[in-house]
Amino acid sequence: MSVRVSFVVVSHSDALARGVCELAAQMAPDVHFEAAGGTDDGRIGTSYDRVEAALEASLAAVDGDGSGVIVLTDLGSATMTVESVIDMSDEPERVRFVDTCLVEGAVASSVRAQLGEDLHQVADVAAALAPRLDDASAQEAPSPAAPGPGGGAASASSMWAEGDAVVADPVGLHARPAAAFVRLAGSFDAEITVNGADGGSVLDLMALGITQGQSVHIEANGADATAAVAALTDMLESATKQPSESKETT
Repeated sequence: MSVRVSFVVVSHSDALARGVCELAAQMAPDVHFEAAGGTDDGRIGTSYDRVEAALEASLAAVDGDGSGVIVLTDLGSATMTVESVIDMSDEPERVRFVDTCLVEGAVASSVRAQLGEDLHQVADVAAALAPRLDDASAQEAPSPAAPGPGGGAASASSMWAEGDAVVADPVGLHARPAAAFVRLAGSFDAEITVNGADGGSVLDLMALGITQGQSVHIEANGADATAAVAALTDMLESATKQPSESKETT
């Protein structure tokens, strides 16, 4: 499925905007990102022209039904600039400004865009993170789910399956490995959890704090449940260290 959603990251700092795009692109390599940070002369601030150019480039990068651009910002005055640019856009219906956590919103929603979800679906993922700004409890890791019938061995019914896996990746289930897990999980017709956390959310998986050598419990419910558990278990247990991740911390 082709990617239908691109992103514009607007910040008062050019370095911050580019950094967020760089980080999110590690999780969603096929998604198009445009950074619009700083003023035209390199100072801290925002630029209408930069935001407009970034939005036009992002709109041109995606097409088809449900396609469009998610715009994320850092502070209030950047939001005002973005709203002005969207108002003057030729295709405002294909643009969604989402007032949410900048870094978390970019990472979590871009992974969903990588899966081919449409503009409204991706925007909903980003918007769902907004309460985390004021709710510290939302950052707590979910409690591990109790093993299903049969204990650690993989078991399944026609719509439900479970299994355990020992995480082999040196960085654990963090950042890129978590994004890879979400992308693979999204290819199956099943709802998936890992130790009770949503297997479709990069942030929820990272919040578990899973390190190399730890065992995780995977459950899936849906038409592809058995295949999903088998594939995800194999991925976690056969992961090998990537050179670019050798210095990544958990």
